[in-house]
Amino acid sequence: MVTSGPTEPRPEITAPDFASIIAPEVGIDSRAVAAVIELLDEGCTVPFIARYRKEATGGADDVSIARTMERLKYQRELFDRRNTVLQTVFEQGKLTPELRAAIEGAGSRAELEDLYLPFRPKRRTRATIAKEKGLDPLAERMWRQEDETGTPDEIAAGFVDPDNGVDTADEALQGACDIIAERIVETAEMRAIVRNLTWDKGFVHAQAARGKSDTKSKFSDYYDYSEPVAHIPSHRLLAILRGEKEGFISYRIMPDPETVKTVLRDRVLRADKSIWGGYVERATDDGYDRLLSQQMATEIRNELKTMADGDAIGVFASNLRDLLMAPPFGARPVIAIDPGHRTGCKVVVLDGTGMLLDHGVVYPTIPRRDISGTEKALDGWFDRYPGVAAVAVGNGTGGRDTFAVIREYVRARDRNVEVVLVNESGASVYSASDLAREELPDYDVTVRGAVSIGRRLQDPLAELVKIDPKAIGVGQYQHDVDQKLLKQSLDDVVVSCVNRVGVDANTASAALLRYVSGVGSKLAKAIVKHREKNGLFNNRSELKAVAGLGEKTFEQAAGFLRIEGDNPLDNSAVHPERYVLVERIAGDMNRNVTDLIGDNEAVSGIDIERYVDDSVGAYTLEDIVEELKKPGRDPRQRFEPVKFNDDVNQIEDLREGMTLHGVVTNVTKFGAFVDVGVHQDGLVHISQIADRFVRDPADELHVGQNVKVRVMSVDVERGRIGLSIKDA
Repeated sequence: MVTSGPTEPRPEITAPDFASIIAPEVGIDSRAVAAVIELLDEGCTVPFIARYRKEATGGADDVSIARTMERLKYQRELFDRRNTVLQTVFEQGKLTPELRAAIEGAGSRAELEDLYLPFRPKRRTRATIAKEKGLDPLAERMWRQEDETGTPDEIAAGFVDPDNGVDTADEALQGACDIIAERIVETAEMRAIVRNLTWDKGFVHAQAARGKSDTKSKFSDYYDYSEPVAHIPSHRLLAILRGEKEGFISYRIMPDPETVKTVLRDRVLRADKSIWGGYVERATDDGYDRLLSQQMATEIRNELKTMADGDAIGVFASNLRDLLMAPPFGARPVIAIDPGHRTGCKVVVLDGTGMLLDHGVVYPTIPRRDISGTEKALDGWFDRYPGVAAVAVGNGTGGRDTFAVIREYVRARDRNVEVVLVNESGASVYSASDLAREELPDYDVTVRGAVSIGRRLQDPLAELVKIDPKAIGVGQYQHDVDQKLLKQSLDDVVVSCVNRVGVDANTASAALLRYVSGVGSKLAKAIVKHREKNGLFNNRSELKAVAGLGEKTFEQAAGFLRIEGDNPLDNSAVHPERYVLVERIAGDMNRNVTDLIGDNEAVSGIDIERYVDDSVGAYTLEDIVEELKKPGRDPRQRFEPVKFNDDVNQIEDLREGMTLHGVVTNVTKFGAFVDVGVHQDGLVHISQIADRFVRDPADELHVGQNVKVRVMSVDVERGRIGLSIKDA
């Protein structure tokens, strides 16, 4: 066997073609992946690449580009780890050509760490102690299994050395078995066998924790539960993990041990007539029972948790995207009400930009039920602010009662305004935040909460970005999953939504501006500060005067910032780098840009092929044409308020068989939760979403969707409502 020596040159690994490795994982062409990698390395953001570099990426969307960035990070870290392992083994003088090839070809972190395990510094084990006693040669002889005559005791007697801590032949044989057990545990092939069998044939076994078997809890279903590792869904695993964390459940992961040990024995037993067969078999079983089974169970437990986290975070991110992209009511004045009982309902009046104009308190609910006083106060606000187009009522405590009073008032007065029940999850978090104090320094938390409710109606995206996504209430197990990964994923969703919609540079808050491509918190505050000091921006070029906003940032951000000013293109998604092209197109049509914008007939007649060259392709030209037709078009759908049933205000009002209107508030892997106006969401199980098979509820439903449901069951005591969309 040839090993590395001190005079050999240090080995070097050439970086692989990351694009070809990543392309199959993300589902886009390797050339497009290579272009994405190059753009990312240049400092480009995901939204910018997705929108303005489509020719290079083949039109890859932001999800694929973000996935490419994630996989690139993993592959580069794996490459760096390969180098570290290679150098470490080389320095130990144990690097063989075969091992080097295996290290360079390792396709995953687990595979690489298996190869490195025998060379990793370790604490003293039974095997290392046996080696210190000089029993390695005996173990090697036992492992080769070449002896067919004599007895193990006779051979082991030659290794008895009381001065070295080996008093008997049995002790020598046991030490040799310990060395073999560890060898098996540290062999990549054996680890792969156990890993694959645990994944393919293993079970997650859950049971009641000690002393909890007779305790009723929400985890009772898992007190005696078993499910294949390969099939357990993420939400079930996370429920088991939460039950374990709260002390109600214990669980373990393992395949059938005899099946695994039989496979391992078949791999290590070489000669039927060898005198060592029984000892090698014993060492194999001991290695699995004492070491490998627990190591693999821990590894797969961690991998299952990582996978479950990924699924849960994916669902959370999808729901958040739907919530952020909910249809806005628009820049119209509104009255907003934060409902309450004893302390009354806080009322605010906001102008079309969300600025607070007036505020007060009314008492339409118990215990006062001051309906006439509420109506009188509303009359005053409507008289003073005749432009009010809607009343937003928070859906918290007392929300439905307040909603009913306001709706009846509007009907009786024949006022042409919408009355909308608004999801207020997280409004209290915002109202107590530093940002809220900065925006509304002269008002208490109750007024700030009502302002947040009103602004959510006007523009959900602009308001919800001010709140930690975890407080918005569209995810499950958000406190149980990897918090760093959750934050990154949710931040990515916010960035994607903000840049997809675009941001008015002259009205947006710093909280919204910080999510614009290339901007960030510090520069967002600088933009607002510059605006306050120098007045509104007249064109995109003036953004370059903001302290800290250089050419690269301008390139990344400009297309997503809207300015209604000198140049009509500044209020569109056309990037400044393409203004000259648009002017050329307009000139070829004997038009100016202002006249061309919005003239669908003229714009539809543009011959795209005429303008394709080395610097611009069909993707960009098609986007430009769409913008010229409808510049700055909001991609969000048209606002439509949900129409809750008038006779249903609390869970006690529900009856089986009722048909109700509701709005989807949360979508999970097992179904969807729907608000039917009783301050307790009902569950539409996945089996009740459609008459056909539904693989994933997210394929059929999204947060904010108005739906019609039928009540299947009501458990008032436990606050559970079962709903069905089928035949509703």
